[in-house]
Amino acid sequence: MNLTNCRICPWECGVNRLAGEKGVCQAGGELKIAKAFLHPWEEPCISGTRGSGTIFFTHCNLKCVYCQNYKISQEHFGKEISISRFADICLSLQEKGAHNINLVSPTQFIPLVKAGLKEAKDRGLSIPVVYNGNGYEKVGTLKELNGLIDVYLPDLKYFSNEHAVKYSGVPNYFSIATGAIKEMYRQVGVPRFNDEGIILKGLIIRHLLLPGLEEDSRKILEWIARELPREVYLSLMGQYTPVHRAPEFPALARPVGEEAYEEMIDYFFQLGLENGFVQELTSSDVGYIPDFDLAGLE
Repeated sequence: MNLTNCRICPWECGVNRLAGEKGVCQAGGELKIAKAFLHPWEEPCISGTRGSGTIFFTHCNLKCVYCQNYKISQEHFGKEISISRFADICLSLQEKGAHNINLVSPTQFIPLVKAGLKEAKDRGLSIPVVYNGNGYEKVGTLKELNGLIDVYLPDLKYFSNEHAVKYSGVPNYFSIATGAIKEMYRQVGVPRFNDEGIILKGLIIRHLLLPGLEEDSRKILEWIARELPREVYLSLMGQYTPVHRAPEFPALARPVGEEAYEEMIDYFFQLGLENGFVQELTSSDVGYIPDFDLAGLE
């Protein structure tokens, strides 16, 4: 796992990031972050009452046309920082009362994040670490994080390869993401919570319902019910907002309908799934998208 021949993620670009070469994600050789703050709007077991110590990384190995965070994922806004500064930020969030450290889209920086987490833990970081990614991960790379990550919070976006290519520019998404999720489960198991209901360890899968892709959503729920223990949690999200390039695609140019969302919740229970989170559809609003302003990086 080195940046001179980058094969961190399934794209396996092979570029020398330390020499300025860029692969699919466009990340360089230094950590790059857009915001670090106490996030109040994650799942209740993650944000709790004091907030989740959330660190938003710049760049992404997907190109989702509807990405709410496109300013950092595709326009590459952010600030380069050192590994030690990353450790400082983690410890600062802990001091501010964060329930956990929440790493959002860290895939492209895993070797640097690994070093930063080790330094932070050596310096006293003791709250859980959440890995909040898009699911498009290499199993071998995830194994490098074994023991450093307490909670995995992956997306499972698509069942259909056609939709994955059309809307996120990525091939073989479902087979790669499900393999990665099984490795995440192997590492952390089913969720365990403290007395306040805050997650300490375990796997929570996120699925964002997209308009017109209800069949994909059903197939994803079926896979979870078939392949994972009932104790694994699913966060079924209805917050889809047609931002970025979504209006260019007629099927995606509208929010998810209440009826479609309620039907998916019903299907969740029909499959025998028991644990999860749902959203009020009022969360489908640009007001819930963070303002990427480099806050917390001073």
